Amino acid sequence: MARPESIISFDKVSFEYDGLGKAILKEACFSVRRGTKIAIMGQNGAGKSTIFALITRSLKPDLGKVNTADNVTIALARQVISRDELELTIREFFEKCFTTKVYNIDPKIDEVLEVVNLKADHDKIIKTFSGGQQARLLLASALIQNPDILLLDEPTNNLDKEGIVYLKRFLVDYKKTLIIISHDADFLNTFINGVLYLDVYSHIVEQYTGNYFNVVKDISARIKRENRKNAMLAKEIQRNKEKANFFSHKGGKMRNIAMKMRDKVEKMEESQVDVRKEDEAIRPFKIQTRSNLPGKIIDISSFSIMRNNKIETRKANISLRKDEHLLLSGPNGIGKSTLLESIANGSAKGVTIAPDVTVGYYRQDFSTLDFNETVYESLIAVTDDNTKDPMRAVAARFLIDANMIRKKIGNLSEGQKGLVAFARLVLEKPGLLILDEPTNHINFRHIPIIAKALNEYRGAMILVSHVPDFVAQIRIDETLDLGK
Repeated sequence: MARPESIISFDKVSFEYDGLGKAILKEACFSVRRGTKIAIMGQNGAGKSTIFALITRSLKPDLGKVNTADNVTIALARQVISRDELELTIREFFEKCFTTKVYNIDPKIDEVLEVVNLKADHDKIIKTFSGGQQARLLLASALIQNPDILLLDEPTNNLDKEGIVYLKRFLVDYKKTLIIISHDADFLNTFINGVLYLDVYSHIVEQYTGNYFNVVKDISARIKRENRKNAMLAKEIQRNKEKANFFSHKGGKMRNIAMKMRDKVEKMEESQVDVRKEDEAIRPFKIQTRSNLPGKIIDISSFSIMRNNKIETRKANISLRKDEHLLLSGPNGIGKSTLLESIANGSAKGVTIAPDVTVGYYRQDFSTLDFNETVYESLIAVTDDNTKDPMRAVAARFLIDANMIRKKIGNLSEGQKGLVAFARLVLEKPGLLILDEPTNHINFRHIPIIAKALNEYRGAMILVSHVPDFVAQIRIDETLDLGK
């Protein structure tokens, strides 16, 4: 039986962003066969979304060539809806997916909305949808184009449990070519049959076949083999160096032997393998609180939710003191993010925050960050004594290096924006911590470290997360289910 044809391939593709002087890809070579389901993995900021941009031709390689099969159509479901699209209606949003006008588009919209399990009036404004509903719209915007290659960039972000189950079922049955970026290992393992791993250190793309967990085993076994080989070579090199040094002090033929041994050492050093490095994890951190926190930090006597497109007010009797954590749960669209935002900005009716309590707010869309500021400007603005040293020490814990700290926040990957947001929380020392889906876009290696920091947080905390494994690592004292 003939193997499926290659539908897309990278032929020695190199790329770096203008003016940044940092390579993203170096002679990347890989091919994707028609009908396969491939995951792209790598550290935050390694360039995964850049590969998508090269595939869709929105970026051009500096060297090499991106090849696609004849007449192939490609559609990308992005990570987030851009700010200039938030004022569009559903119909206008889907019309933008096409370069030419599509007549009678409403039935097509209904069809793809049904696929992503979302019901919506076509005249409804995009910004009125929750983060999870917007994630479904992004997927639907790619599906309506019926592409030969479907590109998904972090599709589980903001999705509730029902949404993830629905998406997983859809992708298992999907018959066309799929390339997906995700940090959710369990999710990926149910349907992928290959991995493209972008090494953030070497900027080389490694290609593996098999499901995610099998690939991880292959990588681990390879690293052990390479380390073992290098260790044996290192011992042999050291022995030969010692002998060469000994013979070099002798006269006559012994010096010739020493020269030959040094040549041998050079060849052995050249044969040592550059061992593939694991993604670097952020360093452990603590979110401290300012001193003299009051007895009660926040009181919630009532709150509003959205049900059947109507606002409903519910009574509550919740008070959070120092070292008390509240989990806010409920399905997409119920109003969790809206409630968190209103609490954070002080406009929530029925909610009282004690005077002089600093509120640290992690928004899922990072809109609390100024995208026109550099990372340095953003961090120094919330540093207590406005000096560089403590700020740079915190930044280093979140893998914010000298190159990244000079970048504008708008030019960072979504995962890097998340790390900047966490660094700001550490510097702010909030008494009330409000977190809306803090694992979105975050490398899975960072998540246990973030969970530990939140578990040990001594102020009052309100958390929204649809990731059960993450929530299970955090002490939760009370749960408020908006869906009940």
